[in-house]
Amino acid sequence: MSGTAEPTRGAAPPAGGTDPRDRGGPAQPLLAVDGLVKHFASKGGLFGKGPVVRAVDGVDFAIAKGETLGVVGESGCGKSTTARLLMQINRPDRGDIVFDGELLGSRALDLKSYRRQVQMVFQDSYASLNPRLTVEESVAFGPRAHGLSGSAALARAHDLLRRVGLEPRRFGGRYPHEISGGQRQRVNIARALALEPRLLILDEAVSALDKSVEAQVLNLLADLKREFGLTYMFISHDLNVVRFMSDRVMVMYLGRIAEIGPADAILAAPRHPYTAALLASQPSTDPDARLDEAPLTGDPPNPINPPPGCRFHTRCRFAAEVCRTREPALDPVAPAHFAACHMAVPGSGHPDAPQLPMAA
Repeated sequence: MSGTAEPTRGAAPPAGGTDPRDRGGPAQPLLAVDGLVKHFASKGGLFGKGPVVRAVDGVDFAIAKGETLGVVGESGCGKSTTARLLMQINRPDRGDIVFDGELLGSRALDLKSYRRQVQMVFQDSYASLNPRLTVEESVAFGPRAHGLSGSAALARAHDLLRRVGLEPRRFGGRYPHEISGGQRQRVNIARALALEPRLLILDEAVSALDKSVEAQVLNLLADLKREFGLTYMFISHDLNVVRFMSDRVMVMYLGRIAEIGPADAILAAPRHPYTAALLASQPSTDPDARLDEAPLTGDPPNPINPPPGCRFHTRCRFAAEVCRTREPALDPVAPAHFAACHMAVPGSGHPDAPQLPMAA
């Protein structure tokens, strides 16, 4: 990370708004990620081992207590892999995860304790549930596994089902295939809350729902955040949903962070051409609206062999020679706002915005 001192292992990142792992205030972040890397070996090659896929390739960020960090980007940019690394479903090749000031894996924070405090809601509401367990058994499973008695775990499950809008007498004894997709996602939210976590990772948790049901679940999540004092990491491809839910936004491209900062600033005046293109690609409610040309063309480069320099330069209309040869650092462009771009896109981020002088 250019221009910043590397944090001590297990300590909170530096304060003062000079590092994207810091929110700009003196409070210690709930979660801080430093140098997270995950490469997957592809099939083929000698002994069945081909070249590696750079799914997440050096990611640094933090989430403050009580905030919602929205994460956006195209398919394959590393959003879900980052979430799975945070949950330790996949183990990172390198990098530190610091939760409330304690390094994950240290004596002070073992994996079992960490997973009680960090839970995840997945996109596929049906595959997330055991088809052989009833709704109440699914919600009670976690507390029982962590030492709560059967009756106490069941009582907690019933209370949480009521809080997510499912009456236990009506829904508790049903199996996943006997309820709708929206109801299943409510069950998954109740199950995630059963261990009383502090951080909830929501990976495309509403993308498979009808719009009317999606709105109900989003309002439910907002209510639960206030009621339980939760912190969210909200992953979505829908920028309108991200706008509604998020305090800050992190934009990912090809395994790295392209831009991160306050939601209002990024969504109103993005400083990275990729973010500007994503915003310009949103569907319009105006039936007469037409785009003269696509804001973003082509597919992302192969993550097995990313291009040199800026990874976005092969699709960027503002690319200069420096973009093809030198990788940009994630540097501050405004208070608490960071962008990995040698150029700056001013104002509204319109795709026709002029190119600014090269950053020093």
